[in-house]
Amino acid sequence: MFQKILVTGCPGAGKSTFARRLRDLTGLPLYYLDLLWHKPDGTNVSREEFDAGLADILRRDRWIIDGNYLRTLEARLAACDAVFLLDFPTELCLAGAEERIGKKREDMPWVEEALDPEFRQWILDFPKDQLPRIYDLLRRRRAGIKAVVFRSRREAEDWLSAFSRTL
Repeated sequence: MFQKILVTGCPGAGKSTFARRLRDLTGLPLYYLDLLWHKPDGTNVSREEFDAGLADILRRDRWIIDGNYLRTLEARLAACDAVFLLDFPTELCLAGAEERIGKKREDMPWVEEALDPEFRQWILDFPKDQLPRIYDLLRRRRAGIKAVVFRSRREAEDWLSAFSRTL
C-alpha cells in the first residue's frame, strides 16, 4: 500500500475531500499545503518557512499531502510513491470553489466570504498555466511512482470505492 501520497489539481476540484476520504481509508496523516502557507489572519508565511515546513513533512515515513503549489511539485514527486491528479472541467472547479464560500473547512485557516476575483481568474487560467507543467512533471517522474488522473468526480469516487474493497 502507498505510504506517501500527493493529491493535486485545480482549486475547487475536490482535492481536500478526496484526500480526507483517502486518509480515512488508509489512516495516513493528512497535511494541507494551504494550512502550511496561509496564516489565520489571511497573510502568508515566508517562502523559507513554507519550504522548511514542507521539508519536515517530506522527511516523515507516511503522509498524504493535499495541494497545488506547483513550485514545490517536483520535490514532492521525488518523495512520494503515488500521486492523484484531479483534472476536472474548469466549470466544475469554479462551482466547487463557489460552493465552499461561507463554510468552515479543515483545510483552510479561515472561512472564505467571497470568491476573490483574482482567485477566480487563477482557476480559469489553471488549464493553460498549470496543467501542462503538472503533466510534464508527471511524465518525468521517477520510476515506481503510481500516477492516477481522474477526469470526473465519478472516476475519483469509483476509484475510492474500489480501493476500499481492497483493504
